[in-house]
Amino acid sequence: MAKFVPVEPFDIVIFGGTGDLSRRKLLPALYHRWLDGQIPPSSVIIGTARSAMEASAYRALARTACQAASGKNWDAAEWTRFEKILHYAAIDATDPGADWPALKGLLTPGEQRPRVFYLATSPHIYVDICRAIGRAGLASDQARVVLEKPIGTDLGSARAINDGVGEVFSEQQVFRIDHYLGKETVQNLMVLRFANMLFEPLWSHNYIDHVQITVAEDLGLEGRADYYDRSGALRDMVQNHLLQLLCLTAMEPPNDLRDDDIRTEKIKVLNALGFISPAQVRQTVRGQYTAGLHGGLPVRGYLEELSSATVSETETFVAIKAEVKNWRWAGVPFYLRTGKRMSGRHSDIVIQFKPAPHNIFGQGVESVNRLVIRLQPDEAVRLFVQIKEPGPGGLRVKSLPLNLSYAESFTLRYPDAYERLLMDIVRGNLSLFMRRDEVEAAWRWVDGLIEAWEVSRYRPEPYPAGTDGPLSAAMLMDRDGRSWWKESQA
Repeated sequence: MAKFVPVEPFDIVIFGGTGDLSRRKLLPALYHRWLDGQIPPSSVIIGTARSAMEASAYRALARTACQAASGKNWDAAEWTRFEKILHYAAIDATDPGADWPALKGLLTPGEQRPRVFYLATSPHIYVDICRAIGRAGLASDQARVVLEKPIGTDLGSARAINDGVGEVFSEQQVFRIDHYLGKETVQNLMVLRFANMLFEPLWSHNYIDHVQITVAEDLGLEGRADYYDRSGALRDMVQNHLLQLLCLTAMEPPNDLRDDDIRTEKIKVLNALGFISPAQVRQTVRGQYTAGLHGGLPVRGYLEELSSATVSETETFVAIKAEVKNWRWAGVPFYLRTGKRMSGRHSDIVIQFKPAPHNIFGQGVESVNRLVIRLQPDEAVRLFVQIKEPGPGGLRVKSLPLNLSYAESFTLRYPDAYERLLMDIVRGNLSLFMRRDEVEAAWRWVDGLIEAWEVSRYRPEPYPAGTDGPLSAAMLMDRDGRSWWKESQA
């Protein structure tokens, strides 16, 4: 049975402690780790923001957030104990003259325990915050700094952030977080591949026809209009989430599970990704949702949701046919797809194997196996195999899954992505976090695609909200004699 191992006592300072990420993810994650006995009571959690606020008011804000996120796991008695380690300090992190006496007074004296600085803020002030931490003398040897995505908006800005943060913290102290890497099924991908001889010998162009990676969202901008219109689906999702999933799917076996061994294999995949030139731009699809239906109710289009602009060429949908140009994957297309206001919310990795070399069962009988890894909303791993359908009237073949459902197989509540990653940060385990060269290699590839779009003047194609993207996305697969996998095929 799974057992939660406590971490050593630590201090964590959350910059942006009253923001959306803190309320929805970070504070509930810390509370849940407290409930499972992983956080010692001598630890210190400090939220910071510019606004003046009493500690009692911050604890009330945190209580509301944690209670909403906990549901039936809410424990009022445990909250009373947990809130004793929860504090607040008003800080203007961009003020170069600030000495932060209030923060220093809350931190545990000495430099022997892990001290985590979580930057849940806009990336454009990451460097300012880190320099302020350095000037305040708080960047101890046991300090770690956590950077949320996106790290920059292109290769140049990513390098500038990495350089600025690197002035204060060594690379071993920098935790560039992508919460997708903390999901159980994402980590299980390595176990499936490298702990089961059933799969690894088949994991190459010899037996795999193609790979699909989809991260679909059914919501629209949800209050992120200003940020999203400067970013778009390519920068917001492909540069980090989808490329990280591609790396874990395509990487070679690492020597062991040490952080740099895993991250070195991922960077090899990014370096092998074929650049998409203007002449190859039809290997991609850009889309922008228009008015449509969500849950049977009418919803506005992207342009109508923007607060200040009536014209925008920002994409809300991207589909890409990519290729990993190395010995293992030569000739195997990787189809990447992500978008907002799609027909449903789901994230899947689909490994489609090649058909049997000779079909002895006649026309209309599919002889294709698929491994479907569902990341959300209901984490599962399903291997679709062909079996004979029972009954008289001839031999009928049907595709059915061997199904591993996390909800059905594991009754114990297991940590969500942020819970797991926060404990790894305290432990100093970098294996599920991005190295500097990973981030920059991903931006180098994305910058090439953005340039190809600009040179070819490739504009977004409209698609109605509540659908699976533009028609061109289906045609991208259809031209290759393939189609996007759907849950209805299960």
